[in-house]
Formats: sequence, structure tokens, C-alpha cells
Amino acid sequence: MQEKGTISIHTENIFPIIKKFLYSDHEIFLRELVSNSVDATQKIKRLASIGQYSGELGDLKVEVSFDKEAKTLTISDRGLGMTAEEIKKYINQIAFSGAEEFVEKFKESKDANEIIGKFGMGFYSAFMVADQVEIQTLSYQDGAEPARWICDGSTEFEITTGNRTERGTDIILHINSDSEEFLDKPKLQGILDKYCKFLPVPIKFGNRNEQQPDGEDEEGKSKYQSVEVDNIINNTTPIWTKAPSELKDEDYLNFYKELYPFTEDPLFWIHLNVDYPFNLTGVLYFPKLKNDFEIQRNKIKLFSRQVFITDEVKDVVPEFLMLLHGVIDSPDIPLNVSRSFLQADSHVKKINSYITKKVADKLAELFKNDRKSFEDKWTDIGLFVKYGMISEEKFYEKAKDFALLTNTKSEFSTLDEYREKVIPNQTDKDGNVVYLYATDITKQDAFIQSANKKNYDVLLMNSPIDTHFVSQLEQKLEKTTLKRVDADVVDKLIAKDDKTENVLSDEEIGKAKAIFEKAITRPNMTVEVESLHPEEFPVIVTMDEFMRRMKDMSQMGGGMSFYGSMPDSYKVTVNGNHKLISKILQTENEEEQTALAKQAFDLALLSQGMLSGAELTEFVSRSVSYI
Repeated sequence: MQEKGTISIHTENIFPIIKKFLYSDHEIFLRELVSNSVDATQKIKRLASIGQYSGELGDLKVEVSFDKEAKTLTISDRGLGMTAEEIKKYINQIAFSGAEEFVEKFKESKDANEIIGKFGMGFYSAFMVADQVEIQTLSYQDGAEPARWICDGSTEFEITTGNRTERGTDIILHINSDSEEFLDKPKLQGILDKYCKFLPVPIKFGNRNEQQPDGEDEEGKSKYQSVEVDNIINNTTPIWTKAPSELKDEDYLNFYKELYPFTEDPLFWIHLNVDYPFNLTGVLYFPKLKNDFEIQRNKIKLFSRQVFITDEVKDVVPEFLMLLHGVIDSPDIPLNVSRSFLQADSHVKKINSYITKKVADKLAELFKNDRKSFEDKWTDIGLFVKYGMISEEKFYEKAKDFALLTNTKSEFSTLDEYREKVIPNQTDKDGNVVYLYATDITKQDAFIQSANKKNYDVLLMNSPIDTHFVSQLEQKLEKTTLKRVDADVVDKLIAKDDKTENVLSDEEIGKAKAIFEKAITRPNMTVEVESLHPEEFPVIVTMDEFMRRMKDMSQMGGGMSFYGSMPDSYKVTVNGNHKLISKILQTENEEEQTALAKQAFDLALLSQGMLSGAELTEFVSRSVSYI
């Protein structure tokens, strides 16, 4: 048997495109070819199970082997095999229409998945790395003859009688000079580990000419012999393919270690298993996040029928779920999937909604069943829950019942519980409930203590996204405002009708203001004299809540760049009722007045961690002189 012909693709420009424009993704050729072999293997098993094939199945492995000397890479299976007619049908007739438009549209593409997936060209990805591709195959059908197909990367092919004696297919790649890295064992091992680690058929990998010691010769020199290494590199039944009832906690934890060898154990996990209105299996783990916001991403792996696709899953799962770890497997997502497909496909959108609901339900269940345990985990999962509430409206509606607020005394409250707790004492004269919060307990300690003296509760909001969470709470909660505890003096944070009388006259107030304005040399400092409790500090430095929040958002890329470019501006509140202010006013020496005012101002800066360098040195020297 011998036949020559032309591959039916209507253009000779397709192979240069495959070789050149898919180059950045060229390692996926191995995934494509191994996946094809797995499919062929599973199909012969299926035919045998329904009585349409009665022969011996034999050892159903897929073998990947390389020969550095011959510069070949071979993928072998004992699957269905092909007849010469089937080769012509499935290999030669790519038969997509509009090839010229295809060439024009995708010549700039860098997404190999987009091209291969769109036109079913998985097999032809082999030409990204091979000068010549050969197929040796024997069909399972009775009386079938072995067939050989060979092509050198042009549109010319040749079919002759093959030499295979057992059912199945060998794909032999004659690796080109630019791609000899694919004859390197660690390189191939890495690709197989990435894409084929959980394929449902055993994958055997080795070097056909691997040399191993074989004693010594007559001169005492070591002898070596060529051996065929039998190394199964995949787990054919990963836990997401099993029913939860078959698994123990130990199984889930061991699988987590298999995925992420050097990571702390997860807090808990969710086993996904749904077959309507789409097919989806998987396991999602909740890692210990703490406040690591960025380094946790891209830890969910997307599979299609146990073949790895990508770990960039932000179109499959909501943005906030990117903080989870684990595996999602859906046959409804094609193996060769493009970003544009993920963004538009209806199955993907349903999967997205399903996972959001499943995660919310799991958290609600944990909260309901064991609140103490849930509170113990809140440090690790609080960031995740808040991120979800900010970014997904549906998640917010579910999470508002189990999301926790933590105060500076490490006490936990749900949103409803906290509102009931602070309404009696933290409602201002206009009927607004004011939540006070701190972002740094150490730095803001003086302000926290001032608030506690009035029996005000102070929340701790120190995660990377709490600036946004604070704003969301203000939008969602009726007649509620949130103020950082150092945004103003405590009497003005929650404005009441009762006021502290000022011991200073109007003239003395004006004089005190002038003294401090002279003593303060820093720019963007506005001085005000207020009637505060005598035990409050003599001078308090604050930044307006709105301005500080806008600046924080600009630093996080929140679209507030205008505020981020503005210089910091502060309010300096002089406590007219403090005895030090009276002492300054009674001092007749103007230079000493200025020095005392400067000392009180520097103390206020020091309490906020705003004093450093030469200013701190000067403050220390001045303080020593007063001893």
C-alpha cells in the first residue's frame, strides 16, 4: 500500500503559522498528543465494556519516550488505532473553510489555545517542534492492516503499510534543531507533571536509551547497558474523581500536600460535585490567608477530564475566590480553551455562580454549627470573606449573616450584633450610628484609650482591603458612618449635644492659637483651640477621615489618584482646658512660650509616630533641658 496526497487545508501558510506564531506556547503539543492517546485508550475500554470489542485489552498505558541520539520523541498507546481510511479522514482533512481569513486573523495571535481550540488542530501542534511527524498505527477492527503516515511539515503526506503488530498508535516526532530541549528528560518531566499528572490512564515516561551500571569489564571499568525505564508519572484517580463518602480528612490533606508541597495545612475544604445543569467536580481549599493578599493568587488549577488546562481561572471563578486553592474539573470547558471563550460561555457563568453559592453555604454552615471554631479561624478567612462581600453582591447578601467584626479587645460580633451593641452610646445628635475603628493598635493607642474612657467601642480594621470594606459598610448599613479613631478629637468623632465648657476667654483662645501657629513650622497644619476634657492631651494631631480614606484608596489603586497626589494636611487641636495651655499663656517670656508650644506639638507628633530624624533629635535635646 502506498499513497501520496495533499493535506486538505486549502493553503500552504498554515504550517509556518503553527511553527512561528504558537511558539510561546509550544510545550502544549505534548499535552495534545498525550490527551489524544488517552482518549483512544478510554474509547477501546468503552467498546469492550459494551461488548463491541472482544479482544484482549492488555496493558492500557500511554508511553512517552525519547531518544536523544535519534532525536525522536514518541507517544504510544494501545487504544483504538486507525485504518488508512481513518487517517485520511481524521488527519489529512483538517477541512476548515476560509483558510485565508484564518491566516490573516490569527497571524498576530499569541494564544495557541485560541487557534488550536478553534480549529481542532491539536495533532498539528506537533509541527511546532518537529521537522517530520510519523504515525504507525493498527486499528482494533478485525482484519485491519497496519498503516504508516508521514509528513515533513509541508502540505505533502505519504501513507504506506505500517509495521505495528499490536493494536494502537505510535506518534513519532523527529524533533527539529530549534526544539532539542524537548529531548531533555527534566524538561519533558516538567511538562508531563504540569499537564498530565492526573490523567485517567497510566502514563509511562522514560528514556529509550537510558544507561544503567552493569558490573565491570575485564579491565575493571564500569559497564553500562541500555534499559527501558518504567516510570508511571500520574495519579489516575485523584480525590476529585471520588465520592466524598469514600474519603477521609487525611485523604484531603494528603492531596493538598501533593498540590502544594511546602504550604501549611488548609483550614477546611469544599468538595464540588454537580452534574446538572453542567458537569463539575473539584475540591477547593481555604488556606491560611492572614493578610497575604497578593501571593496567594493563581492557586486553583482548572482541568478538563483530568487534563490540566490553566491556573489562570479568574473567568471561571469569581475574583475573590482566586484566594482559594484547589482543583476544578469540568468536561464542559474544552481542553483548548481561550480567554474569550471563558468570558462568553454560558456554562462558565453558571459554574461561577454555583461555586460562589457553594462557598457561601459552607461558611454559613461552619458558623452555625461551631461559632467558636469559626471565630478562631476568622483571622485567616476574614480577608477572604470581606473581599467577597466587596466584589460580589450575591455573596454579600449571604455573608452579612456570618461576617464578623473584631474590636480592639479581640471580641467578635456579627453585623447585626455589633449595631445593637453600639447604638445606645455611639449615636450622634443627628441620629447616625458611628462605628470607630483603628488600623494600628500600637500607633493609635492614645486615641483608642480616649474613646474607651467614654465607653466607646473601637473596631480593628487592619487588613489590606479594610479601607474598601469600611466604605462598603457605610453604603450598606442604614444611617451609619465609620471614622478612624484618630480622625478627630474624641468629642468630635461622635458629636453630642453636651459640650465641655471652655475655661479660656475668647481673647485667650486667640492668643493660644497665635502662639501655636508661630511654634509650628511644618506646612499644611491648621490650628484650632477646642474645649476638651482636661485629662485629654494638650495637643492632638489628626487627619480628616474623608481625606485620609481617599489617600488610602489611591495608594491601593482605587481610582483616587487626585487625592494621592495632594500633600498630607492635618488639624492641630489645642485643648484649651488643659493646664499646660494655661501655663503657656501665663508665661511672659515669648521665646519660652514658643518652646513650650513646640514641645506640646512634638509630643502629639511622637504619639502618632510622626516625629523622626532631626526633629526627633531636637525634641529629645529640648526634653533633656527641662529635666
